[in-house]
Amino acid sequence: MVLLSEVANANAGGAIGAGLAAMGAGIGVGQIGKGAVEAIARQPEALNDIRSNMILTAALVEGAALFAIIVGFLAMVL
Repeated sequence: MVLLSEVANANAGGAIGAGLAAMGAGIGVGQIGKGAVEAIARQPEALNDIRSNMILTAALVEGAALFAIIVGFLAMVL
């Protein structure tokens, strides 16, 4: 009976971890977009540089979040 409880706790922990990773990525990308829009509003002539840096940073955040979500799912499965 103890083993069943440990498996259930592992599944719950993995699901919570994957959900937190997804929420954190969403908040992070939102903050990146907010900062980029504010920077473009202050310096419209730097639009291309700001946009390219924003896209690169958002891709890095999404990659880290995808890794965290996969680790969470593996914690549920294994």
